[in-house]
Parts: sequence; structure tokens; C-alpha cells
Amino acid sequence: MAATGCSGDGDGKDPGNPASRSAGDGKSLRVERIASANPGSVNTYWFPAPEGLIVVDTQRSLTDARRALKTLQGTAKPAVAVLITHPHPDHVGGAGVLHDAYPKAGIYASEASRDFMRDDPLGFYKLTRKLPGSDYAKKLTLPDHLIRPGAALDAGGIRLETAEFGPGESVTTTAYYEPRSGALFAGDLVNNEATPALIEGNTCGWLTDLDRLEDKFPDARTLYPGHGAPGAPAELIGRQRDYLVHIRHLVRPTVAASSPGGEKVTREEKNSAIAELKRSYPGFQPVATLPDLHAVNVDAVARELRGEDSGRLPEACRERAN
Repeated sequence: MAATGCSGDGDGKDPGNPASRSAGDGKSLRVERIASANPGSVNTYWFPAPEGLIVVDTQRSLTDARRALKTLQGTAKPAVAVLITHPHPDHVGGAGVLHDAYPKAGIYASEASRDFMRDDPLGFYKLTRKLPGSDYAKKLTLPDHLIRPGAALDAGGIRLETAEFGPGESVTTTAYYEPRSGALFAGDLVNNEATPALIEGNTCGWLTDLDRLEDKFPDARTLYPGHGAPGAPAELIGRQRDYLVHIRHLVRPTVAASSPGGEKVTREEKNSAIAELKRSYPGFQPVATLPDLHAVNVDAVARELRGEDSGRLPEACRERAN
């Protein structure tokens, strides 16, 4: 994976460059980005700390993790900490590759992420291993350093703030924030021009988490998303919110009792919603190689909306319900 230079405030028009740099003054981190190829491109970030390299997320496949490792080894500095943002397969699959190369580097995650990785309650890892061409780890390497919700983290001689989110995009997400530089690593809470995987059916929770993320880190200067190029927090969060609001708006009429299929989404309604999403978000790359991702997302949002009580929705969702 060859490194390419770019600003930390990427414009989002990014083909999945293997590595990119966020350069800045003495208050900025030198953040490098390693992105696997599309479809399903996913980011790993790393930056130097006084004692070595801090790595954020570990790629999906063993092949991509090994490519990321080659880039890390090219620095001639050891990784001293691996930070997990959330337990989705594309962010934790390479943990074992990094652990084997850097056995002294702690793998940090929340207890909820560790438990999900251990138990696979939704069968995500099993599914990933069955995908065509998959070289996913047969057994995941689990985090060995657990982060208490909201606790500050000292790793490699650098201090990071953390915050826990979810359930929403994932059952749980840990955001990492370096206050001197304003660098915010939010995993898949925020993606940049990427079609999300909504299989967990909690867009309302995700919208609530986006509001919380903005409130928690108002001084963030650069947001490093799980998929796509880094950029300005307000822009990236706004774009992510827009997508979720839009798909809820498109699907809501299809589950109304007065719709052609009643609460069941008809094929025509589903195809219409998918066509509108593709028209509204051209060029968005899928975050996963799941077949028929758009159809899976429409089905998941339909299930979610059918089960919602409009009178008890959180404010973030209630404001956008109609």
C-alpha cells in the first residue's frame, strides 16, 4: 500500500487511497490513513505517539490487515496500542495480524465490544467467513485492555478522551478524541460518502448518537470516519444525518396501513426507494460486500419503523418523523 499525501480535511471524493496524511502544526497529529479497496473499503488509521504508533481499527480481511501491517512496519516504529472503535467484522478482523507482529501492544476496546467479538450474537463473523472470496480470521483476537465508558485513555505516551455510543450504527461504538489537535475517530458513527449497512435496524439510535457526538466533542477539528476520507466534523455528520433521515422518509410510507401492501413493503415500493437512494447519493460506495445491500437496508428500516411508537421517539427521531 503506497502512501499518498492529502489534507486532513478530505473532500470525500476518494477512491480508497491506501494511505493519506493529515499534516499540521505542533498541535496536530500526523494521522495516516490506510484504506482497503472498494467495494467495502474500510479505514485503518495510525499516528505517532512518544512511545510508538497508535493504530485505530484493524481492517476486515487477513490480506488487507497484512498490507496495513507492511505500511506500519515501513515506519521502523513499533505499534504500542491498537484502538477498536466498534466490533463490526470490517474493523476487527485484522486484530490478530497486528497482535502477532506487535505482541506488546495492547488492544483497547469497550467491554461491550469485547463481548460482541467473543460471542458473535448476531452471527456477523460467521456470515463474513461465508462470503465469496473471504479470508476472514477463523478466530478473532480479543481486546486485552477494556475501556470504562467515558474514561480517559493513556496509551503510548498520549492522552485520549473517549465516549461510548449505541446501540445505533452498531450495538456499541467508542469514539477517541485527541483534544490538542481536535482529531476525532468515530468509527462508523460517521462515514463519508458511503452506503451504510443498516442490518441492525436502529437508525433512530444512530441519529440520536450523531447529536450526542456533536454535543460531546464541539471543538473537534477533523473527523476520521470508518469509511471514506477525513473531513470537517459538521460537514460529515450532517451528510450522515441526511442519509439516515432520507431513507427513513422514503421507507415510512411503504409500511403505512394505507400503502399498497399494507405494512409489508411491496417489490415496487422497495425498487422505488432503492432507485431514489441511488439517484440522491451517486458514487456512494458500499461499506460492506453484502449482496443487495440497498434492499437489505430498506427491509431493516421497514422493520424498525413498524415497531416504533411515534409518541415515545427520542427527540432526534421525532423531529424527523414526518
